[in-house]
Amino acid sequence: MSKPIVAIVGRPNVGKSTLFNALAGSRISIVQDTPGVTRDRIYADISWLDRDFTMIDTGGIEPDSKDIILSQMREQAQIAIDTADVIMMLVDVRQGLVDSDSKVADMLRRSGKPVVLVVNKTDDFQKFMMDVYEFYNLGLGEPVPVSAASRLGLGDMLDEVVKYFPAPVPAEEEDERPKVAIIGKPNVGKSSLVNKLCGKERSIVSDIPGTTRDAVDTEVKYEGRKYVFIDTAGIRRKSKIKEEIERYSIIRAVTAVERSDVVVILIDGTEGVTEQDAKIAGIAHDKGKGIIIAVNKWDIVEKDDKTIYRQSERIRQVLSFMPYAEIMFISAKTGQRLHKMFDLIDVVIQNNAMRVATGVLNEIMAEAVAMQQPPSDRGKRLKLYYMTQVSVKPPTFVVFVNDKSLMHFSYTRYLENRIREAFGFRGTALRFVIRERKEGRS
Repeated sequence: MSKPIVAIVGRPNVGKSTLFNALAGSRISIVQDTPGVTRDRIYADISWLDRDFTMIDTGGIEPDSKDIILSQMREQAQIAIDTADVIMMLVDVRQGLVDSDSKVADMLRRSGKPVVLVVNKTDDFQKFMMDVYEFYNLGLGEPVPVSAASRLGLGDMLDEVVKYFPAPVPAEEEDERPKVAIIGKPNVGKSSLVNKLCGKERSIVSDIPGTTRDAVDTEVKYEGRKYVFIDTAGIRRKSKIKEEIERYSIIRAVTAVERSDVVVILIDGTEGVTEQDAKIAGIAHDKGKGIIIAVNKWDIVEKDDKTIYRQSERIRQVLSFMPYAEIMFISAKTGQRLHKMFDLIDVVIQNNAMRVATGVLNEIMAEAVAMQQPPSDRGKRLKLYYMTQVSVKPPTFVVFVNDKSLMHFSYTRYLENRIREAFGFRGTALRFVIRERKEGRS
């Protein structure tokens, strides 16, 4: 049995994301004093006393808004409400009871789910208590006063929430689902890709670049296997970052990459690879993740028999620091070649966790040295004594030599190429650590 799900809902700017972050213990949701900044629901695993649950932070509900983003946020909030076991409705004691609160309360009553009414921004319980009582008019039971920013009253609130949970369930096994982060510039189709893979409107999709502001987890099943796709906010050039929001988006992309096993770097096929794509790809390369470069919108690219070759060559030039990355050409809109993505993800995950026996590695090293003599400087020649693999994700090798300064990066690359010739390691970076060992030591 899965953990209970709790959704935080309410109209914009009542402090849902602040409450979410206070409970989750980190800045998982973007918080800004602009109504409607939380643009997609976000998940976090929360523990209270002996109970574990999953909390969903939603975009603010504007019941009558015709704005494209706010209307899609309303749909997302409805999905969260339908998914939840318990709903926390958040209101603002300083603004008082407004018409939008009543409309949100009506929506929640129709859901038939248990609702805990939470009155936020109650920094002084004695001062604001009469204002808190006003919210009895919503007909959702006794209001619970809290201050998310000051972390006041959260324990009493969580006590009310867990009352509605089913009986405790046994601890779940460790999550072994492959995690795939999707990163790229704004408006290259990241959310469209996730929606196509899972078959429903899971992330907000519109023609406005950067619509997805937070990293969002989505489970996708393919041929009996489960995958978790992490859709991240589009990363803009620094010159275009004018709001704090965008900075949080970049941090979130980095943390999403850290949580992932494989990173899919999405490139706009109509635009081709850019220097900005290289900066984004560098995040995944630096973290040593398995990498797939997916060229999207291939259905609308004008093509001839050389188009794939030209695009691939250009990608290899711009992303020359990661020649190991796998390249595929897809269309998130039509689903073109998306089934091959799962096969490639499996291959890259296996390679990222591959181990090579020490004896085999040293045979490869000895053969490489015999074929191409190590470099020398001022009469002193580099000697390679021993090589062993010390870790995976990414595969990391330690090479013992007589003098680290003689180990030029080009010879390290030569060794890497020989290992790749023998074992492939498609889609994954290899790391090399060079250590000195004095001659005569065993």
